[in-house]
Amino acid sequence: MRIAVIGATGNAGTALLRRLHRADGVDSILGIARHLPDPGSGPYLGVQWHSLDIGSASAAPQLSGILDGTDVVVNLAWAIQPNHDEADMFATNVTGLENVLLAAVSAGVQHIVYASSVGAYSPGSKIRRTDETWPTGGIHTSHYSRHKAAAERLLDAFEAEQPGVMVSRLRPSLIFQRDAGSEIGRLFLGPFVPKYAGYKITTPLLPLPRELTFQAVHAEDVADAYWRVIEQRAPGAFNVAGEPIITPELLGWILGSRRIITLPLAVLRALAAVTWRLRLQRSDPGWIDMAAQSPVMSTDKIRALGWEPRISSVDAMVEVIQGMGYGDGLQGSPKLLPRPKAASR
Repeated sequence: MRIAVIGATGNAGTALLRRLHRADGVDSILGIARHLPDPGSGPYLGVQWHSLDIGSASAAPQLSGILDGTDVVVNLAWAIQPNHDEADMFATNVTGLENVLLAAVSAGVQHIVYASSVGAYSPGSKIRRTDETWPTGGIHTSHYSRHKAAAERLLDAFEAEQPGVMVSRLRPSLIFQRDAGSEIGRLFLGPFVPKYAGYKITTPLLPLPRELTFQAVHAEDVADAYWRVIEQRAPGAFNVAGEPIITPELLGWILGSRRIITLPLAVLRALAAVTWRLRLQRSDPGWIDMAAQSPVMSTDKIRALGWEPRISSVDAMVEVIQGMGYGDGLQGSPKLLPRPKAASR
């Protein structure tokens, strides 16, 4: 089997390469990314690399040539920065997916696997778990969610027009691993995350909105879910999340806080909005809206393929918090680079 991974140098992409290297029946792996990694380093070794911006005007014909003879394409490419420029992100997130679909048809690819997200879902319950039939209308105040919902509509149209091509959509929760600590810090907080920020917090009181209940999953478990869908040629949508559900109380325990006090959601959102507009941090208020409104997902469907999370959501969160604090990353990846020592001082 010849598998192409688009967006192969990031958090989920690097984990998927590790999983594919261990898999039986994979003859060759193509890695496609805007910025290439060190091809002789870690999981990037033994991969055939191609540099391409999938959102560019010439991407579809270029990608078609690259994908010739490929059995499965996994599209993990996604931009969440610069989130002050939505058009720039849209080019990668939505136009880029359209280019991938056009190229895949031209190259005769028979199976397309897409990285959707819990963020594609319309607002839903935090108490009752929702399955893959929940509407994917997104949360309109979040650019991330709007783009994921637009991508789902593209896939709907593609499936109707190309019934001979199998389409699988994975909708993971938040994806964490220690190697992604510096990347996540840069993407959501900024380039100068203080050393040990977010690690060994022992504040006795932690103000959090009660609506911030969410799911998380380790990158290695997400990678295994992708492989099971590929190996078993499983079409359709699949929710992927670890256990347990992260509640404000559990998050406080992870951070070492003795007591959670309820903070009105509007206050946190207003604080995020002001600091984002002033460019003091990189998370726009849409991320608060998505965390507060996205449903809690059922994972029964992916478990029917034999998938089980091996790492708890708590351990995944502890890993990424420690990774942010220590500036951890992966030296060979342009996305997962560790934080420079000078930026820690």
